[in-house]
Amino acid sequence: MKPAAFDYVRCETLDEAAEMIAQTGDDARILAGGQSLVAMLNMRLATPAVLVDVMPAPDARKVAAENGTLKISAAVRQASLLGDPDLASRNPLLAKMLPWVGHPQTRARGTICGSVAHADPSAEIPLALAALDGTVILRRGRKRRSVKAADFFLGMMLTDKADDEMIEAVTFADVQQGTGTGFAEVGRRKGDFAIVACAALISPKRVRLAVGGVNDTPFVRDWDNLSPQDEAEALNALAWSLDARGDLHATARYRRDLVRHLGAQALKEARTCAD
Repeated sequence: MKPAAFDYVRCETLDEAAEMIAQTGDDARILAGGQSLVAMLNMRLATPAVLVDVMPAPDARKVAAENGTLKISAAVRQASLLGDPDLASRNPLLAKMLPWVGHPQTRARGTICGSVAHADPSAEIPLALAALDGTVILRRGRKRRSVKAADFFLGMMLTDKADDEMIEAVTFADVQQGTGTGFAEVGRRKGDFAIVACAALISPKRVRLAVGGVNDTPFVRDWDNLSPQDEAEALNALAWSLDARGDLHATARYRRDLVRHLGAQALKEARTCAD
């Protein structure tokens, strides 16, 4: 199939893109990496009247360290962030998760903000945003608002973004020194969306496990104090608290088993890194 007819607008700045989206609302779609959107266009699952291309805008390709966070603008490609030599020291969890996003070919085109906008519950980048207390910076014309990841993801591929808003940037909180990180994932094949993925953060004050691929949104559980001896019981309780459902990829029982197994694996790695 071929996409329905649309107008194409090439934007040289984020200001221009935000004004265009504010004017056209639900009739427009942002084009950045296009890894999900182009397929949806070809199948006519999306039929926008206008495509607003932000890739030519220099201010849409910025990565900046701001106030203890990593701020990533709308058109930063996944491969570009993964190739940042300072990423592993600044945010080791994000550095561990990014290689699991798709394939080198898709990471070369796909964007960080595009994955957040798509909001697939099995995707690694929305999971990282939730695990790292991330925020989404939404823009309508000249007005901006910041939404915490916990409030941004509302359901499967459903977000708090209004039709006349665009994602201008996302921020990931830095991983503090002394915090261990771990990540584990199972998918049908390398590069596929996760059947279940678990991201762990362990600091002297908190143990956190974020789970993707089970609920309709990334799920985050914090424990004030969780010893290795209590992990199995805590992971079992967590697995049963999730809204696990079966589909053509995995049964609900298998997903719960993966939460227990991958959660233990991610927590063990995080404890090793924290020591």
